[in-house]
Amino acid sequence: MKTTTRVVVIGGGVVGCSVLYHLTKLGWSDVMLLERSELTSGSTWHAAGGFHTLNGDTNMAALQGYTIRLYKELEEITGMSCGLHHVGGVTLADNRDRFDMLLAERAKHRFMGLETEIVGPEEIAKIAPITNLDGIIGALYDPLDGHLDPAGTTHAYAKAARMGGATIETHCMVRETTQRPDGSWDVITDKGTVHAEHVVNAGGLWAREVGAMAGVYFPLHPMEHQYIVTEDVPEILAMVAEGREHPHVMDPAGESYLRQEGRGLCIGFYEQPCRPWAVDGTPWSFGHELLPDDFDKIADSIEFAYKRFPVLATAGVKTVIHGPFTFAPDGNPLVGPVPGMRNYWSACGVMAGFSQGGGVGLMLAQWMIEGEPERDVMAMDVARFGDWITPGYTRPKVIENYQKRFSVSYPNEELPAARPNRTTPMYDIFSDMGAVWGQQYGLEVVNYFAQGDEPGYETPSFRRSDAFSAVAREVKGVREAIGINEIHNFGKYRISGPRAGAWLDRLMAGRLPAPGRLSLSPMLSENGKLIGDFTVTCLAPDRFQLTASYGAQAFHMRWFLKHQEDGVTIENISDKLNGFQIAGPQARAVLTACTHADIADLGFMQARPLVIGMTDCLVQRVSYTGDLGYEIYCDPMAQRQLWRTLWAAGAPLGMIPFGMRAMMSLRLDKGFGSWMAEYSPDYTPAETGLDRFISLRKPVDFIGRAAVEADRPDRRLTTFVVEAEDADVQGYEPIWLDGRVQGFCTSGGYAHHAGCSVAIGFLPLGAIAEGREVEIEILGQMRRARVVTQPLFDADGARMRG
Repeated sequence: MKTTTRVVVIGGGVVGCSVLYHLTKLGWSDVMLLERSELTSGSTWHAAGGFHTLNGDTNMAALQGYTIRLYKELEEITGMSCGLHHVGGVTLADNRDRFDMLLAERAKHRFMGLETEIVGPEEIAKIAPITNLDGIIGALYDPLDGHLDPAGTTHAYAKAARMGGATIETHCMVRETTQRPDGSWDVITDKGTVHAEHVVNAGGLWAREVGAMAGVYFPLHPMEHQYIVTEDVPEILAMVAEGREHPHVMDPAGESYLRQEGRGLCIGFYEQPCRPWAVDGTPWSFGHELLPDDFDKIADSIEFAYKRFPVLATAGVKTVIHGPFTFAPDGNPLVGPVPGMRNYWSACGVMAGFSQGGGVGLMLAQWMIEGEPERDVMAMDVARFGDWITPGYTRPKVIENYQKRFSVSYPNEELPAARPNRTTPMYDIFSDMGAVWGQQYGLEVVNYFAQGDEPGYETPSFRRSDAFSAVAREVKGVREAIGINEIHNFGKYRISGPRAGAWLDRLMAGRLPAPGRLSLSPMLSENGKLIGDFTVTCLAPDRFQLTASYGAQAFHMRWFLKHQEDGVTIENISDKLNGFQIAGPQARAVLTACTHADIADLGFMQARPLVIGMTDCLVQRVSYTGDLGYEIYCDPMAQRQLWRTLWAAGAPLGMIPFGMRAMMSLRLDKGFGSWMAEYSPDYTPAETGLDRFISLRKPVDFIGRAAVEADRPDRRLTTFVVEAEDADVQGYEPIWLDGRVQGFCTSGGYAHHAGCSVAIGFLPLGAIAEGREVEIEILGQMRRARVVTQPLFDADGARMRG
């Protein structure tokens, strides 16, 4: 066995073999895979082998499309069969909400180039003739759906990797992973020690155990899953005789997926009385075993399936497959460099390995070899979970995700499992004031405050929700008087040391502010893509405070630590600093009433330490609402006292608390972008308008500078007023111009102060002009929209800056 290699991939399932193949495909041949048993052990060998492109995240859907198209390439490279059956598939909708979801997904697919289509009951009857269509409104048809041979596909990946120079060692048990001072790894096995520059955890069912060897907790958990293969079915025999194959059918109402298997049918279930498996750890002795049959668990699902697919009622059971596979808390994979570790990579939690495994392998290989993947992979980045996550949180979220696998996924839905988990000192005070909570990064965040007969629970919907009037009331309160909300959902960082300024100047593309001032600055990857939009506050020449998205903490800290230098101290203070934002025309009056200091000269984009009531604070003159506003930071231990001070001064002036729903409406008045909507690693500063905050005059070779200087985008973000009815833009709706799709939306909603529906999205540069008319497809309906090039509120910035 080799004793040195560039990369060791631990785990010989479909994902590990895909990673190995893609590393060789991109040029690294000195790579090695270690498997404790045979390839496909664990979950791969007993997988149903289905694949599809449907995914609520557009980048995940695109990667699933890549995975599916890759299989023919693998067959051509290796001469091996993947057992491909491109039979197409339909996802059924039996109510308005399910149909709205499919309409929204089809709209996304238009600009992605995926050839899906909405079909009605008559067409479904032709495509999937064994389906009982009682109550079915329609379906989404995807010609790429199909199934394959799991073992054959995995071995094709392995052979292609070997052809590229990779080594595969089976029956080689990894016992320890130990990091050397230089960042490389000793992988200790029962056959000897392998010294590797990089380690990839593709351990599947054993990913938790493999991670523990390196001191890493991976938030995933195995779930028991059961599917059934029937004996021959006469209706399928008739189709076979005609040279046809029955397509896939996903029936969300019945929590089931169905496809042809030989001359019978295969049907699997995501049942509500589901069970987590191996709660205390996956046994090393497990491999090619199955779990005992458990028909009681799926009894209700089977009963529903007999109604949806009547042929099942008389079909004999040929085989029952009951085995475990792993989920992350949100159902997406855990991929990428593990935060806080050098040269340690994750390729875990890929529960849909034959839909996603190729894309996961490609993205991880690009990340390792080229420094970053070609597209935004935040939806599966292992850094989307922070070090606050525990097995006690992961398990109920995984159960919830399993149960909702085929449920409608609403844009405004707040899932209840494992909540509340993390809260601030204001949680009980705000709850008593009617707070309706959401969550971000495990932290409870107020969506809105219910008053009077306003709903204390926001009904999930693709259309305007029943919280519409509550949000309108909060927006009105901010614009006409003053609003207050917490600033706990900002990521906050303290950068200090003698080289802090020089270091930040290299990481940030914008010019650093002078002491006592703020600046806005993009942070870029080497390829000039956005990886952060920051507010930078200079507290002193050698001390800075940064604020950005709370949910991107691990993502941003990973980047900071990757580039850390001597003379620079980096501290994540996101939960060590809290406070409030106050915004609206009475904001200055309230702040004046709370401090003995003269704040008349505290200008826009300035910062100053102030004593507010009894509390030492940092006050920054800036506001995401686009109004006159201040951010007031303090020690969380003093936050309740600060609240009492501000509330006592503000209540006589009409102060109201407001939540994130109102915040996102207020920002639309100004056309302000949002992280992971308008600003993400998919886009460049010039495309998004953030280039106005970049300083090409500063004599610093900041990260991404060369790419910025060479960037000549042909599209740019713009704002639209939309003639919507009861549904607004959520994101990724196609924009039609001159009879074809020429752009897409990044976000939108109802701007209550402006009194109109607003969307933000990309258009070709030549098409952007005041008043330009386009159409935006919202839930299958074409809605007229027009370009607006000036903010709908405070166009000249007089109120915000005054």
